[in-house]
This record gives sequence, C-alpha cells and structure tokens, in this order.
Amino acid sequence: MKAIRKNKEIKKAVFNFNAVFIEEIDGGYSVSVPSLPGSFSQGDNFEEAVKNTKEAIILYLEEEPGVLSNPRREFMAPVAV
Repeated sequence: MKAIRKNKEIKKAVFNFNAVFIEEIDGGYSVSVPSLPGSFSQGDNFEEAVKNTKEAIILYLEEEPGVLSNPRREFMAPVAV
C-alpha cells in the first residue's frame, strides 16, 4: 500500500473487502474474498482468521495491483429456496 505524505503526516490508503467466513464443523474458520478470485484463508478462531485474511489480501494485492483500478460492485442478498 502506498503511503501519502502531506504536511509531515503520513497517511495510508485503506481498502475494504468483503470476506465470507464459514465456521468449520471441526472448529476454526475458512475464509474467501469473492472480489479477489482464488483468495482464501483460514484460522483456528475468528481473530486468527481475520488476521490471516488481511495478510492474504495484502499478498494478493502485491501480486495483482491492477485489481484496485477495476473495483467490482459486490453485495450479499438472501436467496429463498
């Protein structure tokens, strides 16, 4: 992420991504980030899953920086079956 220096103050850009957390039967969480194809993570508890997901997003953006120039609209909606 790029730091922006303004008036001797450093500001960092913050990007928000939706992440889908699935509680696993054996414990822990599996996580996917739909707007970053192939981006998955996990953790033994929710806090670890969040931390690992942040790391996975940062690594993804380092490899695919163009993703930020083409944001996709993303939302969740209930689907009755």
